[in-house]
Amino acid sequence: MPYRSIRGHDHYIEWVTQRADQPSPPKPVMVFLHGWGGSGRYWRSTAAQLADRVDCLLYDLRGFGRSQLHQSPPSAADASAYPLQSYVEDLVALLDDLQIPQAYLQAHSMGATIATLFSNQYPQRVQGVILTSTGLFTYDPQIFRQFHQVSQWVVRLRPSWLVYIPFIDQLLMGRFLHRSIPPDQRREFVGDYLGAEAGAALGTLRSAVSEAIAIGLRQEFTRLSVPALIISGEQDKIVSAQSGQEAAALNPKIDYVLMTETGHFPMLEDPLVYGQQIRDFLDAVPCCYG
Repeated sequence: MPYRSIRGHDHYIEWVTQRADQPSPPKPVMVFLHGWGGSGRYWRSTAAQLADRVDCLLYDLRGFGRSQLHQSPPSAADASAYPLQSYVEDLVALLDDLQIPQAYLQAHSMGATIATLFSNQYPQRVQGVILTSTGLFTYDPQIFRQFHQVSQWVVRLRPSWLVYIPFIDQLLMGRFLHRSIPPDQRREFVGDYLGAEAGAALGTLRSAVSEAIAIGLRQEFTRLSVPALIISGEQDKIVSAQSGQEAAALNPKIDYVLMTETGHFPMLEDPLVYGQQIRDFLDAVPCCYG
């Protein structure tokens, strides 16, 4: 079944594997976490490249993609129910429910922050972690306050008819991409963005762009004890490559890859090179499953 009830909420899950049955040891599992406003859909091409090496578990974070609870105007009460820590707890509950004692994590943008927190709180559950489009950022009260004000309007002003406007996928995705990606991938992302549950969309933005995360991430990257890889897009306008390099420099356990001529979605903009970077990382990580 594509849905599992995790901590009282239905989560959409999808396996990408070369086997027809549910994966079992000794083949390792890789769990994919998407970023804000997205879903596990945009990980499918990456997972397909890696299915000969790992059984890939894609899932939609609570309130996003196909794991939506309801549609309602965002409120302070709704938003407060979606701190990033709650998604860490969702992930451990999901692994428990699926009886996965240990897994690789591959995560993007906001999902990479969740994966970093998880890796430090549950290192025994993580074989290795790939963090894409992530890095350090500086806390500035005025800028953060302005961001939260704007984000409330960004979440509120998402009419469903927007998806029918010609070229809206190119307009909305333009800031995220340096290279073009297939139209169906752009349209899927727009659909996920427009359909994200309002409380989840606003709550995760407030939690991800916060003083606690801005200050705490430096310590979280420093504390990582599992094999880690940070991948940055050279032309990323959302999370700069420099911020990813600075994060990787904090810890000798973190390898770093800069992907040239890509933006915020290097796994979609240059899928073959991205997939090879993941394979190289898997080759370098000591086998610790079974």
